[in-house]
Amino acid sequence: MRRDVDFTNASGTRLAGRLELPAGPMRGVALFAHCFTCTAQSHGARRISIALAEHGIATMTFDFTGLGKSQGAFADSHFAANVSDLVAAAAHLRETIGAPSVLIGHSLGGAAVIAAAGDIPECKAVVTIGAPYDPAHVLHQLGDQVARVRAEGQAEVTIGGRPFEVSSAFLDAVEGQDQAGRLARLKRALLVLHAPTDATVGIENAAQIFGAAKHPKSFVSLDGADHLLTQAAPAAYAAAMISAWVEPYLPAAAPSDVPAEGHVRVTTTDAKFTTLVQSGTHSFLADEPLKLGGSDLGPTPYDLLLSALGTCTAMTIKLVADREAMPLTGVSVELTHDRCHSEDCQSEGEGRPKIEVLSRAITLSGDLTEAQRTRLRAIADKCPVHRTLEAHPVIRTTLADPAD
Repeated sequence: MRRDVDFTNASGTRLAGRLELPAGPMRGVALFAHCFTCTAQSHGARRISIALAEHGIATMTFDFTGLGKSQGAFADSHFAANVSDLVAAAAHLRETIGAPSVLIGHSLGGAAVIAAAGDIPECKAVVTIGAPYDPAHVLHQLGDQVARVRAEGQAEVTIGGRPFEVSSAFLDAVEGQDQAGRLARLKRALLVLHAPTDATVGIENAAQIFGAAKHPKSFVSLDGADHLLTQAAPAAYAAAMISAWVEPYLPAAAPSDVPAEGHVRVTTTDAKFTTLVQSGTHSFLADEPLKLGGSDLGPTPYDLLLSALGTCTAMTIKLVADREAMPLTGVSVELTHDRCHSEDCQSEGEGRPKIEVLSRAITLSGDLTEAQRTRLRAIADKCPVHRTLEAHPVIRTTLADPAD
């Protein structure tokens, strides 16, 4: 679920961004800093923030001063201003959904979150993606244009094929930054993600960042990724790694109204079909495919029906095989659902009746005898969910009091 946000920085400039919210329970809040001259719409920012939200971490991205939809002039923006913008963004989150416990920075944004962490007390973990060790590394992208900016005080330069007004204040701000000292004093867990083949910010930067920081710290190699994370798979992998790694550093979950044992609660979200399914302390999303207008964030209702039958089948077969000391090494169940016309009964009305068919193909692994295979095949029809479906259960529906 996406929400547009805007807030003002320390100088009163309005900054714009967006907040990706989980469809289900919120595990934590993250703040994402985009790469140099990028925006909140960059491949890395967009893909990682969406993926983190799917993992239950609300993630805010925003445009630094003078970029994207934010106000101000890029010529007035520099490294220190980026750090100040991050602190203002954290204050906005603190006043709305909660201060960020995780700071994530891509490229120069990674250097910025290292610098900003000390001014955001709620931050427990810092993540860098393709970040330079020294912020002055960004000057490599300006090449021989640096001399002209120095001489003129402010000049239009070309970065990535786009024109930008860069001032000498920008050059001064990235030079002489004590990143080594900041990393040594970080007092936050650090995760460094970097592609070994990054042609923009070399892998040696990751080694320098990692070496300067104290434990706890971790490194993850983004094999096959480019600097801007333009491919979906590496971005999704990075998000999954971040989501798993930050778990110990997220705020303790507050007691919640979880369904009692044996009860399942299904709740709609703002999305068209996406629903939150809660079973005890477990929760996940159900949805419909993109082609049907859904967001494809989870299994469909019929997928869940087949999953119930398949899991119960596998569990029951394994239980009996273990009990009878059969050499079963694994069970795989493939299931499909079809509505087919009956070929063996006559219709009493117009057309022919349709029969709901759940097809189940079971693969049994292990050195089993034919008699054992036949025995386990028969056991499949005795699993509790199979029996429930064949018993044509009565479904009772009531309207609950919203106050309850």
